[in-house]
Amino acid sequence: MNHPPKVPPPQLQVKRGQPLSSRFAAVVRWLHIYVSLLAFTSLVFFGITGITLNHPTWFGVEAQTVTEHEGELPQDWLPPVAAARGDEPADAEAGVDKLAIAEHLRATHSLRGAVSEFRVDEYECLVLFKGPGYSADVVAQRDSRKYRATVTQMGIVAIMNDLHKGRDTGASWSVVIDVVSILTVFLSITGLILIFYLKRKRFSGIVTTVVGTVLLVAIALWLIP
Repeated sequence: MNHPPKVPPPQLQVKRGQPLSSRFAAVVRWLHIYVSLLAFTSLVFFGITGITLNHPTWFGVEAQTVTEHEGELPQDWLPPVAAARGDEPADAEAGVDKLAIAEHLRATHSLRGAVSEFRVDEYECLVLFKGPGYSADVVAQRDSRKYRATVTQMGIVAIMNDLHKGRDTGASWSVVIDVVSILTVFLSITGLILIFYLKRKRFSGIVTTVVGTVLLVAIALWLIP
C-alpha cells in the first residue's frame, strides 16, 4: 500500500529554484513561530513577574504566615561538646549527625526547601531551610537539645517573584531561567531578521527598532538617578 508523501509545514514549503534568501526567510519564520509558541507560557510568566517585582505593594507581596514548632533531638545526633585535648580547641561539630537532624526536622514538621545553612557551635545548633517564598529557621540548644522551629510562608505572588529571581530555587530552575533568557534573545533576533523580508514594513520596522534602542539608552543614561 502506497502512503501519500509527507508535506512539510506551510512555513517550510519552498519551491524549487527559489532564491537562497527566500529559503532562509522561510526557515527563520518557522523557527520564530514555533519557538515563540514553545516559550509562550514562560515568557508570559516572566513578563507578569517583572511587574509584580517592580510594584510589590500592589499585590500584597509582604503578606506572610508564621508558625512555630518545638521538639527535642536525640542525644546521639547532637552530643555534648567533647573536651579539648591539649592546645587543640574543642571540635563543636564532632559527632553531630547533620543529615539525621535535617531529615528528622523535615519529616516531623513537614519542612520543605533546601538546607541553606547548618551551623553548630558549643552553645547551639542552627539549621536553615530555604525555598521560593518560604523559610524555616530551627535553633536547638546544645545542652538540652530542645529546639524551636519558626516557619515563614509567603503568598503566591512572593513565590512567583522568587522564581523570577532564581532565589532559593536550586540549580535546575537556574537552568530554566538561562534557557528562557536565550529564547527571548533568539525571538528578538529572528523577529528583526524577518522585518528585512517585508518590503512595505522594512523601513518603518528598522526605524522603530532604532527609536526603541535610543529610548532605552536615554532612560538609562539621563533619567535614572
